[in-house]
Amino acid sequence: MDDLRRELAPIATDAWTEIESQARTTLKTYLAARKLVDLRGPLGWDYSAVNLGRVRQGQAAADGVQARVRQVQPLIELRVPFELSRSELDDVSRGAADPDLDPLLDAARRLALAEDRLVFYGHADGGVRGLCPASSHRPVPMVDDEAEFPRAVLEAVEALREAGVAGPYAMALSAEAYKRLGRTTAGGGYPVIRHVQRFIDGPIVWAPGLDGAIVLSQRGGDFELAVGRDISLGYLDHDRNVVHLYIEESLTFRVLTPEAAIAFARVT
Repeated sequence: MDDLRRELAPIATDAWTEIESQARTTLKTYLAARKLVDLRGPLGWDYSAVNLGRVRQGQAAADGVQARVRQVQPLIELRVPFELSRSELDDVSRGAADPDLDPLLDAARRLALAEDRLVFYGHADGGVRGLCPASSHRPVPMVDDEAEFPRAVLEAVEALREAGVAGPYAMALSAEAYKRLGRTTAGGGYPVIRHVQRFIDGPIVWAPGLDGAIVLSQRGGDFELAVGRDISLGYLDHDRNVVHLYIEESLTFRVLTPEAAIAFARVT
């Protein structure tokens, strides 16, 4: 038995299979940042920090003995507890095709959005600087006129090229921006998002954890998401009516090349 303690849960094998399948589907829908940055891992639950390859001067260890402290970036554990009805889980074993697993789906969605927010905006307590605040570029104004958006995207791509950052380039859009650009048509009657694709030769990703938009290079080596434990389901306890579970992961994120991403910001 490992620390997830799943063997102690009163959940049949086929119910675990259904739980994992539905969680995986939700995570695949909501996780956006993993489609855009380099992923390292999973490195294991006992992996606690990323070596930054740097030191800081420490107090002298003894007379005439210098001390330097190695610098690391700790991993952050993200966990969302939830509970499922035991009767619903039993119904899976009876062949029910529509079990009520909404608490699981909500927990998976929350975890995915938390991971994306960490990548896009950072986590000060864990020493993480996100893509948007770490970018060395002045943000591109987020235009209100959707027809003008392709011009703003071209401006962002040109800024990356002028900084010596090669493509291909990808783009993440907030849920609102993605919807607006998909529904609004421009020249030739095509959706604006089709016009944006002329300048973005990589993926355009729906990212509900993002505010606005961001363009970034996909050449590799610029952004690293280090994962200790990949997203996993664990068991807490149970009573006669419900099983208390959780979904968790451990991770950290580093922006290695601040000039390789440029964010869009709404002008106030």
